Amino acid sequence: MTAMSSESHLARPNLSSDLVTAVVQMIGERGLERGMRLDSQRDLAAHFGVAVPTMREALRRLEGMGVLAFRHGSGIYVGENFNRSVVPNIALPNADTQRLVELIQARALIEPAIAAEAAATRNPEHITHLQQQLDLARECVARQDPRLWKVNVDLHRAIAAVAGNRIVEEVLDSLLLIHAEDQRQILHLHGDPQADFEEHEQIVHLISEGETKKATDLMREHLMDVAEAIRGQG
Repeated sequence: MTAMSSESHLARPNLSSDLVTAVVQMIGERGLERGMRLDSQRDLAAHFGVAVPTMREALRRLEGMGVLAFRHGSGIYVGENFNRSVVPNIALPNADTQRLVELIQARALIEPAIAAEAAATRNPEHITHLQQQLDLARECVARQDPRLWKVNVDLHRAIAAVAGNRIVEEVLDSLLLIHAEDQRQILHLHGDPQADFEEHEQIVHLISEGETKKATDLMREHLMDVAEAIRGQG
């Protein structure tokens, strides 16, 4: 795809990937760095010549990748992953069912061992953060918040943080970020946010209690259940 200048209006506002690419290009052109504030959603929509809901969707995709950060009551800021070496392909087309299943299977090879290490380590500070992520997921389920997919991704990242190995955390973090948009499709196809939350809740409980084997087994079962649900929708 030919890169378009961020100063020109987008000719095809229905193509979210084009808009996402243009926002990233704009950040670079303006020399913005992590923690710097962007224009409002309305101003950005006017800048790119798109409707506010279309702009919001693109910005939320970038938030899911960690390229942007939303601060309630404050605005939109450049996120921690803007200049990251391993980042999502922001123009990646929607995944088919097979690729989504393969993504979950890849996670199933990694995350049960991470859950076991988290249950063995149980760093108190990281456990507190994990509980906070679980509470946020509970609120999103109750409100039917469309950002639940991102909260769930952050919960899995928080489990890796509890394990206490920064390299392992970065490996999982990169996997989840590379396929950030796929993770949203996975939750949609799974189709049962409440059941998904209840499994997350049980995994967090087992990790907090130091139940190494049970946490390992349930994490594997949880991911394979998700894979089966996606297959059923294919």
